[in-house]
Amino acid sequence: MRLRLPHAALRWGLAILVLHALMAGFGPLVAPYGQAQMMAGMPIEGASLAHPFGTDQMGRDVFSRALAGGWIVISLSVAGTLAGVVLGAAVGLFAGTVGGWADEVLMRLSEAFLAIPFLIFALLIVSLAGPGLQGSPGLLVGVVAAVYLPRVARMSRAAALEVVARDHVLAARLRGEGAWTIARREVLPNAIGVLLVEFAVRAGYAPILVGTLGFLGFGLKPPTPEWGLMMAEYRNLLTTQPWAVFGPGLMLATLVIGLNLFTEGLSAMASRAGPGRGP
Repeated sequence: MRLRLPHAALRWGLAILVLHALMAGFGPLVAPYGQAQMMAGMPIEGASLAHPFGTDQMGRDVFSRALAGGWIVISLSVAGTLAGVVLGAAVGLFAGTVGGWADEVLMRLSEAFLAIPFLIFALLIVSLAGPGLQGSPGLLVGVVAAVYLPRVARMSRAAALEVVARDHVLAARLRGEGAWTIARREVLPNAIGVLLVEFAVRAGYAPILVGTLGFLGFGLKPPTPEWGLMMAEYRNLLTTQPWAVFGPGLMLATLVIGLNLFTEGLSAMASRAGPGRGP
């Protein structure tokens, strides 16, 4: 059977994501200037063919820096989302499988964390990490994972509850298999579709979280060319060289749009397939 993309949003989103992946992978290699090269042009020079996003206060080419930042934003977003989905799925599938007091405790804890606005929760984690870890990529990955873990846990638990009443799960219980074994062998394969869509949904918002932390000064440290940090560094140039801010902002916006279009199409494809649809 030939695979068809059932939704135009999926095609457009995939095209945008492929473009961003190519720019992240090969952009720094073909960039006209080095990301840290000073006096690549006159300081605070406007957009031109030589400098599509202009230059900053030190004459660095903003376009070259934005190309270098693509890999940073994508890798942090994907790694943090993947960690959050894996950990959240483990918690949710276990809670839905074992039930009882363990399920109640885990879900009440998840609800407590969900009650905290995600940005405040992220800033709290950064603050608790201390100055030694602030600005490190590992901390940002951990922040994204921690923000998404309770959300994914609730979704995966709901998926598990639909599976645990089936006969093959009951048979596994009668064989004396433990909760972790049942969750891994019996529940996870039937919930993988939900988890893939959940990963795509969370990945669509992860660049915004990474960029927001960078803009607020809680992300990576200068002179790392992360898009949110670049917009914070160049916000004083809005009146004189606005492309220094609009350029990284455009890169971030198109990445988020692509991820959300892809997620919308993926959800449409999953709903068309349905639980009982054949190949």
